[in-house]
Amino acid sequence: MKNRRKFLHQILTGSGAMIATPLFANMTFKENKMEKLTKIKKIRSLGFQWETLDPFLFCVHHEDYYPKGNDKMGPAASLSGRSLGNDFHIKDGWRMYHGTEVPGFPGHPHRGFETLTVVRTGMVDHSDSKGGLGRYGNGDLQWMTAGKGLLHSEMFPLLNKDKNNPLELFQIWLNLPAKSKMVEPDYKMFWSENIPKFNYKGAYVEILAGEMFGKHSPTPPHNSWASDKDNVVGVFNIVLPPNTTLTLPATKAGANRSLYYYQGKGLTIENKGIPDYHAVDVISDKEITIRSAQESAKILILQGMPIQEPVVQHGPFVMNTRAEIQQAFDEYQQTQFGGWPFSRYDHVHDRSKGRFARYPNGKEENKG
Repeated sequence: MKNRRKFLHQILTGSGAMIATPLFANMTFKENKMEKLTKIKKIRSLGFQWETLDPFLFCVHHEDYYPKGNDKMGPAASLSGRSLGNDFHIKDGWRMYHGTEVPGFPGHPHRGFETLTVVRTGMVDHSDSKGGLGRYGNGDLQWMTAGKGLLHSEMFPLLNKDKNNPLELFQIWLNLPAKSKMVEPDYKMFWSENIPKFNYKGAYVEILAGEMFGKHSPTPPHNSWASDKDNVVGVFNIVLPPNTTLTLPATKAGANRSLYYYQGKGLTIENKGIPDYHAVDVISDKEITIRSAQESAKILILQGMPIQEPVVQHGPFVMNTRAEIQQAFDEYQQTQFGGWPFSRYDHVHDRSKGRFARYPNGKEENKG
């Protein structure tokens, strides 16, 4: 797991109009230039784990080009030469991660934060210690509140036996404030059909969480930091076709806002060239102009007011003090957070099963 967890600032007039006018114009130019420069706080390169700002903890972008699937929904390809159980090295375009037969992340614990898993291509099978089950993908988002603790698995079943099984997803860790770290675990589905996806002034926009351009996402879980609109938590995916300009609206002063430029070449932000696969932290309460060049540009935006509490993380547990971390380990060793109700930690659902969610309260949704 640690592979996945490794992680913002006089006008002097003369005696006549012929002196005053050029001085005023020059000062205005300098002020506008300075404003543009100060809109960008920091530019940083991206690795496998993306550094994020409070209230987020980190983000990863998985992109794997899996081959055809076998009868067990694993790769119909040789696994020789791989470090099975800890395969994070791209070989032949894909990784097994912690899986040994099916790629993915078998049962593991979490406490004290939330995961937002955005599956752009492919499918993820979810199982958890509270009895929750699901299969989601191709544009769906799962919002899981770990709260006081649960085990869950995230497996990547290769459903297609007659063609390749590409997978692309983002997983974003969103912190919980101290008052919510020990709430009951739960999860909520933002099905692709309910996520606003639209064209706006030449750009393609997905409102995965929050509000922008007059559109808003489904409602976050009520215990989430994002449930309070004053916290302006937003997750947006934007695709700029070649030679397209888009102005992002200002949001609340004091929020952290980061733009993750994860695909393309030639992007400019406030007329500054941005290297590909870089993140840009910007001022939140100013409009931000972004422009693509000869290639399309893909950008993930994370924003929100900071929680501003101490963060102590150890592996899958995120709390406010070291004592709380030790308590999390002790309770996990004693209770396994309810135990694992399946015969295998890499539990996957039947190949014929479509997109669905079965929640801990017994409610089930089927999307086909």
